[in-house]
Amino acid sequence: MEEEYEVPSPHEHAVEEATEKERDGLTQKIALMTAILATIGALISYQSGNAQNEAMFLKNESILKQAQASDQWALYQAKSTKGHIAEATAALASVPEVRARFLAEQARQEREKPLVQAQARQLEEQSRKLGEASEAKLRPHERLAMALTFIQIAVALAAITVLTRRRWLLWGSVGAAAAGILAAGSAFLL
Repeated sequence: MEEEYEVPSPHEHAVEEATEKERDGLTQKIALMTAILATIGALISYQSGNAQNEAMFLKNESILKQAQASDQWALYQAKSTKGHIAEATAALASVPEVRARFLAEQARQEREKPLVQAQARQLEEQSRKLGEASEAKLRPHERLAMALTFIQIAVALAAITVLTRRRWLLWGSVGAAAAGILAAGSAFLL
């Protein structure tokens, strides 16, 4: 029985070695690109989370100010009601000292109402401004989330490029990375 041995020629050996070096070089470049993209992705993720946290804090402060304003409006209504009750009681009182006491109470309630009303309006304005600031902080978060998605797609395409050795996938990875970086940059421009 005759066995066949394949002996590669020097040319075949050189071609195989060059191809192997080229693959290793491509793999190293893609690994480096992936590490850079992962770092960029981590920075984008941090910024996105930070923007979201700040927006939630401001929104909570806005809700707190609105609740305080609501309390002030309730106090305003209570003072108005107390003033009307004092006025009605004074009208029904037959003793002059009692009538004077209830009229003084009505006057006090009427003096305090404008202060309570002003404070309620001030709290409403603070709430409105905090709400607007919250919305402004949240706008970059949406673009940063989109940017992070593109970066993740770029990393996935880079990994597929290494596994399949299809160089055209590398261009898809570079394109997705560029889109992610542009989206991250635009988050703070708008």
